[in-house]
Amino acid sequence: MPNNEQLEVFLGRQPILDRNQQLFAYKLLFRDGPLATGNRADILDPTQATATVIANTFTELATNNALGPYRGFISIDHELLFSDLIEALPPQLAAFEILDTVAPTTEVVARCQQLHEHGFTLVIDDIEDISADYLPLLALVDIIKVDIMKMDADRLRVVVAQFIPFGKKLLAEKVETIEQFSLCHSLGFDLFQGYFFARPTIIVGKKLNPSQLSLIRLLGLILEDAETDAIENAFKLEPGLTVNMLRLTNSVSCSLATKITSLRHAITILGRRQLQRWLQLLIYTDPKGATQDTPPLLQLAATRGRLMELLADREHARNREFSDQAFMVGIISLMPALIGMAMEDIVEQLPVALRVKQALTGYGGAHGQLLRLVEATEQTDPVVLEEALHGHPAINMDFLGNCLTQALSWANHLGQEQA
Repeated sequence: MPNNEQLEVFLGRQPILDRNQQLFAYKLLFRDGPLATGNRADILDPTQATATVIANTFTELATNNALGPYRGFISIDHELLFSDLIEALPPQLAAFEILDTVAPTTEVVARCQQLHEHGFTLVIDDIEDISADYLPLLALVDIIKVDIMKMDADRLRVVVAQFIPFGKKLLAEKVETIEQFSLCHSLGFDLFQGYFFARPTIIVGKKLNPSQLSLIRLLGLILEDAETDAIENAFKLEPGLTVNMLRLTNSVSCSLATKITSLRHAITILGRRQLQRWLQLLIYTDPKGATQDTPPLLQLAATRGRLMELLADREHARNREFSDQAFMVGIISLMPALIGMAMEDIVEQLPVALRVKQALTGYGGAHGQLLRLVEATEQTDPVVLEEALHGHPAINMDFLGNCLTQALSWANHLGQEQA
């Protein structure tokens, strides 16, 4: 078994959404770091790597940074299932996914009974057919997870039909398209994991709503360095956006002596650079200004933008323009999922720099390569991350993990009023 100093652990997370596409939980993604040789991510000891990252998540990284108020879904193999480590986790924040490699023996069922009595959420992972051996385990779990990529629509209907009588929540895993989401939604799935909202089917001819159009125009005014009066007047046409603007700016301005109370105040105190990034984030919020939890797409976009910015500063130190453009690339990269327009059509409406357009439309240039790396941190395949990291000699796995922690923390605090 390798010693701890040789294990570089890396934490990623994937949103789990409910039927209303609101954030329900995060699947925590565990990987060890790249080896000194070779270009693939070999896991030397899966149990130890997972255990180490669990410890980091709930101690060194702190749950408010990694999870916010949401549960973390953790894959559990046979060895970890019987480990004392998992009992030390907070039951209100931990959900254990029992892998399909764990046979439902009498000992396993007894252990799950213990965890169930301690208040942990239990998930049974990746089973299609219910045998008599699984019945005692199914009685204890809260959620049944189904890998929809392994079956066609007809097979999926059969699988769902046999699970529904048990009265458990159903979680669809690897939902990649809006068609898959719609099918699973119609079949009665309660939860959804996968980046279907980040890789949407382009809805031809879909129009931006008035608030989104206003934000696009506002972004254009900022990028063109328009007068403050013009920016303020454009905001006044959308009162809901004004509310959200003040909420977002106050949530990250706790270092200021006074709270931001007006748009002119925000523009003056924050400056154009900060105002520009909040406008980019506002595209993902409720245009009516209603108070609600931070939307999952905003969480992901904010994490991407901040992570892009931190990594850009590493590769191009003291180049603020490059870092600002990296933040913009990260934020805008998810706009097609939000508004149902092709990326080429979106960037044509914004006076962004050529290298920003090239990064967004074809992963061109240094910003495009950073976008590939950031997207790879959201994937479940460690080889994808390893290959994306290969082209960035200034960034190692340890630094990437630290930056991701900072980005997750920053995104988790968006929209929360600070005392």
